[in-house]
Amino acid sequence: MRHLLSSLRRNQLNHRRITPRIHSIFCANYKPQKPQPPPAPPSPPKPPKKPVTFTHHGESWEDPYSWMSQLNDKVAMRHMDVYMEQEEKYIEAVMSDTERLQSKLQSEMGSRLSNELSTPPLRWGPWLYYRRVEEGKQYPVLCRRLARANEDFISNRSPSAGFDFTSGKRIEQKLLDYNEEAERFGGYAYEELSEVSPDHRYLAYTMYDKDNDFFKLSVRDLNFGSLCSKPQADRVSNIAWGKDGQALLYVVTDHCKRPYRIYCSMIGSEQDDVLLIEEPSENGYVNIRHTKDFQFLTVHIFSTTSSKIFLIDAADPLSGMIPVWECEAQAHCVVEHHQGYLYLFTDAAKNGQLVDHHYLLRSPVNCSLNKRKWENIFSDDSEFIIEDVDFSDKHLVLIVRDGRNFRLCPISLPLPSTKEEIKLKELSPQFLPLPKNVCQIKPGTNYDFYSSTMRFTISSPLMPDAVVDYDLSNGKWNIVQQQNLLHERTRVLYGTSSSASFIQSARKVGSNNEVNPENHSTWNDLSEFYACEVHNVKSYDGIIVPLTVVYSPKRKKQAENPGLLHGHGAYGEILDKRWRSELKSLLDRGWVIAYADVRGGGGGGKKWHHDGRRTKKINSIYDYISCAKFLIEREIVQDNKLAGWGYSAGGLLVASAINSCPSLLRAAVLEVPFLDPTNTLLNPILPLTPADYDEFGYPGDITDFQAIRKYSPYDNIQKDLVYPAILVTSSFNTRFGVWEAAKYVARVRECSIYDPKHPVLLNLTADIVEENRYLHCKESALETAFLLKMMES
Repeated sequence: MRHLLSSLRRNQLNHRRITPRIHSIFCANYKPQKPQPPPAPPSPPKPPKKPVTFTHHGESWEDPYSWMSQLNDKVAMRHMDVYMEQEEKYIEAVMSDTERLQSKLQSEMGSRLSNELSTPPLRWGPWLYYRRVEEGKQYPVLCRRLARANEDFISNRSPSAGFDFTSGKRIEQKLLDYNEEAERFGGYAYEELSEVSPDHRYLAYTMYDKDNDFFKLSVRDLNFGSLCSKPQADRVSNIAWGKDGQALLYVVTDHCKRPYRIYCSMIGSEQDDVLLIEEPSENGYVNIRHTKDFQFLTVHIFSTTSSKIFLIDAADPLSGMIPVWECEAQAHCVVEHHQGYLYLFTDAAKNGQLVDHHYLLRSPVNCSLNKRKWENIFSDDSEFIIEDVDFSDKHLVLIVRDGRNFRLCPISLPLPSTKEEIKLKELSPQFLPLPKNVCQIKPGTNYDFYSSTMRFTISSPLMPDAVVDYDLSNGKWNIVQQQNLLHERTRVLYGTSSSASFIQSARKVGSNNEVNPENHSTWNDLSEFYACEVHNVKSYDGIIVPLTVVYSPKRKKQAENPGLLHGHGAYGEILDKRWRSELKSLLDRGWVIAYADVRGGGGGGKKWHHDGRRTKKINSIYDYISCAKFLIEREIVQDNKLAGWGYSAGGLLVASAINSCPSLLRAAVLEVPFLDPTNTLLNPILPLTPADYDEFGYPGDITDFQAIRKYSPYDNIQKDLVYPAILVTSSFNTRFGVWEAAKYVARVRECSIYDPKHPVLLNLTADIVEENRYLHCKESALETAFLLKMMES
């Protein structure tokens, strides 16, 4: 050791002696060099222009990129393949300096993914049904186990193949392995429908056949694990069991994906399936469902001009259909049965007058259509607007809205026998406990009609979704499953471990029916770290638009924070304001996340929806712009650091807002957006539904057509102006074709002033991102890195 240290000292001394000599040599030969210019930014692709002129209602316009949608033109598709490769290389080049950031973001987001290996068990009759993921497998397995042999053994967190080490018995039954289904369908497993028969003997399900672009129906015998020989049908859109599991009714679509036929198949029979009904009208659609007590099947036939409901006896599905309801114009209609009464939940017009909200009607089952009289159950009350209902044998649960606040209200059944309308307050309703800032409540499947427990999913901008079981007989409630970000784990609670009583703790429930703030940890609420505010924004015409703002108080600085504004405003759907773990990466970097509840969306009644569709679509665009300006003017977000985000129809909203005011946003992310409504609605390549035309307009109507032309993002790109940086994402498995995204990107580049600091990018995926959570993480990391890069450029 001493010899080694001596050697090291000598080397250090020698290094000191020669260093000055080397330094003098370098200085003598040194010549100053000119600084190297930064590398030139990559040039965006320029697809060929092949102008085509279109004329409609006396108006002519030119589309230079119409060739991108010519799917049957082999030459055009070869050009498209080359263009897509160029776009892929371009986005890689532009985002190459963010590779380390993307990797870091993907790691952050991946660490927040729920590590839960099983869905919470769903009790139905004697069984517990659930899905779990086996180690090393891509897709889950559908399983069940008997509840009576399993009261204290509910293996959610780490299912060990259903083996009870205490009794030494295998208590789990595998019903369907989706990894094996992937082998049947070319390595891809995407299920749309799945229904267990009421006798728990069969499983009917539909899997997506991507080679043929339809869903294929299969029925599996759960006693033997084998596929039944019939029915095996293609292009199936809906299924419902009858005859206590001996009959399966299913809906088939035509080649334009219009549901138009209903068949009845007797399980185990060699006879051909019976055609019950065929809707000949090209504008007519059919749907089928069973009532929750499985006593009846309801058939809904609807178009833009009418809605009809028919009843089928589930015990004898071939006995014919009885008409029970009819109304003019398309309406949302759901029929349930309870102890000899039919209950209809609808938003159809009353006495020829349009209504703004849903309401609940009641009528005896045994009554002809001519003599049938539907009674309105609850009187209109602006304080309690019914958004949804769910039935069990003993209770009716109402999801009600007071302004923008949601509540859960259970009511004992049967209801009082009276011909007068009931005032909800007179029933002294006991509201169920909820956390703060609830933005959405969704009923669970709740298959067990005779159970006193009903399951709901509670959503909030400040809380991961909570799956909650409410026992309506004794007031106990359990958070069955909810991700706990604070402790880097997912908690799964079942049985009595987390039960609380909303009856015993009624004094802790405030006037807004929120759990006492002292107990916010019960819900894994993140309000300790993030804040949520709701602002009322005045739009251009004086209408008040709700704006929800989420931020980190520790990182909030006046007029210094970047922001991201979400919008949708279509189909009367409530804007998705649920907590999304990928947005935590922005919140923790000081971003403000905002949600604009513009007209055209849900949460404000039918009028709110209608005031933002068809000829009034421009209202939703101006609402979004007003919310964006509010964020900047109130110094919630720094000027020139606001980005927009829109999915599907929300992409149309944000893109149209950019056309109206290109300097308002610094950047925008448009996910699978609807960007070319003029051409898509006039010449649909992919099938459209009446709801699509009802939402965006009928090109055959000149007033609607003129409105479409005014708001269409693709047709109104401003020339010779700098546009914000835009990332457009699309997929080959989306209802809006990739050509819409490709055409829009090409035209924005062509018309706007080129600025390398404001790139317009196109990102394409071959898979459905939402069905693969790891791919979703990767794509979210790219979008987040894009936003961070554009704000810092």
